[in-house]
Amino acid sequence: MNKRFLIAAGGTGGHFYPGFSLGRLLNKQGCSVLFIVRRGDPSCRVLEESKLKYREIDFCSLPRSFNPFRYFKFAIKFYKALRQTRRIITEFAPDVAVGTGGYISFPLVFTAHFKGIKTAVHDSNTKIGLANKICSHWTDLFLLGLPVNDKIPHAELVGTPIRPEFAEPVNRKETLSALGLNPEYKTVLLFGGSQGAKALNQALIEAVKQLVAENENLQFIHISGERWYQMISDQYGKTRCVKVLPYSNEIYDLMHACDLAVCRSGAGTLAELIYCQKPAVLVPLPTAAANHQYYNAKVLQSMGCAALALQGPGLRGDLYTLLNRILNAPNNSILQTMHDSYAKLDLPNPMDATDTIAKLLKKL
Repeated sequence: MNKRFLIAAGGTGGHFYPGFSLGRLLNKQGCSVLFIVRRGDPSCRVLEESKLKYREIDFCSLPRSFNPFRYFKFAIKFYKALRQTRRIITEFAPDVAVGTGGYISFPLVFTAHFKGIKTAVHDSNTKIGLANKICSHWTDLFLLGLPVNDKIPHAELVGTPIRPEFAEPVNRKETLSALGLNPEYKTVLLFGGSQGAKALNQALIEAVKQLVAENENLQFIHISGERWYQMISDQYGKTRCVKVLPYSNEIYDLMHACDLAVCRSGAGTLAELIYCQKPAVLVPLPTAAANHQYYNAKVLQSMGCAALALQGPGLRGDLYTLLNRILNAPNNSILQTMHDSYAKLDLPNPMDATDTIAKLLKKL
């Protein structure tokens, strides 16, 4: 019998890609898959390119202000989203409804539950989001990307799915040489996240300039984001041993090829670091809901896999100090210790997460 899965996903990459990976696998296995996304979500383009079907609903997140107009607008959109979702459920008739996309999950899980359809939610972070926490009261299965302190019914720790390309072999020499970099030099990969990283980018530029001026065998790959590419390129100017990229479709190659990563601590990024066992300096996004990126980062920091730097006025100095200490330690001792510490992490393999989730959903 052809199983039918309705998946709500979108918003940030950390919410979308677990659902996207799941949908691709289920579709490949012969199941019927339909996505629900927020109207105008950038993920629509990705779904279209992958020939995955989707429907849009007009919804928004719960306001975090005291403006009564915003709550009125939310109430209207909430009612509208429930009606749209109910119509989609009636037409598609799913066997299981799955939410992986933060607030976009709520209309689907809420409506599907009261229509007698099995429901599941995946949350990648150590701090369960508000929408998912509310959804947990109506789910038959709650899938966790990282361990949480909250008591969640029907919870299973499964990890966060990552792209299968991370499992492909990488030739460090070819990858770095293609960028005009020296494969013999220590290489640091710098990147932000889907919610932007202006403050992080700015702090990194000054720290990197000082580090390359003081060390002949260091080089950096800085993924700036399209929005900041020209500005960052101009600020680096002719600084040697720095390659600035606006974006990379081969982030999996770069992460495997580098010796150290400096990045945000979204759950998707953490899953990639865990799979690659990559030493890292993590800079949590301070505006992330419930400060969840900080708590994500603490998972790796507490086990010695990563260092933690907090965004603030002293970020540039903190980054320079951390990078200088890690990269110039005798015999690469700190990098090796960070890498070896991943063996102590008692967490599911992210590369197995999609298959594990698919099997659990089919059991529903």
